[in-house]
Amino acid sequence: MFFKAKLTHGQIKALTRYNTPTISNAIDILNVRPKNIGFNLEAVTDFMPDLGAICGYAVTVKYIASQEAVASEVDFFEYFKWFAALPSPKIVVLKDIDSPREIVGSFWGECNANKHRAFGGVGTITDGAIRDLQEMKGLGYKALARRLCVSSAYGQIIDFDCRVNVFGCEIKPGELIHADHHGFITLPSEVAPKLDEVARFYDRNELEFIISICQKQGVSLAEIIENESKFREQIQKFNAESKMKKLS
Repeated sequence: MFFKAKLTHGQIKALTRYNTPTISNAIDILNVRPKNIGFNLEAVTDFMPDLGAICGYAVTVKYIASQEAVASEVDFFEYFKWFAALPSPKIVVLKDIDSPREIVGSFWGECNANKHRAFGGVGTITDGAIRDLQEMKGLGYKALARRLCVSSAYGQIIDFDCRVNVFGCEIKPGELIHADHHGFITLPSEVAPKLDEVARFYDRNELEFIISICQKQGVSLAEIIENESKFREQIQKFNAESKMKKLS
């Protein structure tokens, strides 16, 4: 696993104050990648929306539950020793090989949530299923998944520390991820340390030039257009200043 972006616990925790769309806006402002990649393209359900946002390093796993015998099965303790040694906070991104048509079992339930929580796990994103919903929720272990199920079936890990594609988004081991009830997004390593600052900037200007104006009693169309222009000017100014800092 290779961690390009190494943020402090405080920096990562600060990002959980924002919802995931705000983090997406901040990434878009910095213009470091195409605006149509890096997030889930398919519908995903946050089964614990009241737990708020999570942010952490991607721990990538492939899993299958539909087959009794799999030649590529990985010993759970081999995987878990590796997991425990990784930097925290951690989000397990689990690719269910049976998904989406033949999901029969869940890796996630009360026991595995407790094991992973004890060693720095804050949640999971899986295109498979979860179970023991209330127990996981009570633990504070967040889960974004395709659906619920009742069984673990023949659940087996078949690979880890590998690239996975879940909900139309490719995730690399060690990438920073932000997730909430809207979905999830990967954080480009080159701008991850700046995202708290940029998100605050975006929220402040959005409130000043758009939201507060639109909510003003008797607001006119001319005022909305004028302030939208001011908002865009602030974004352009921010981008120009950021470029100058890079050159200096």
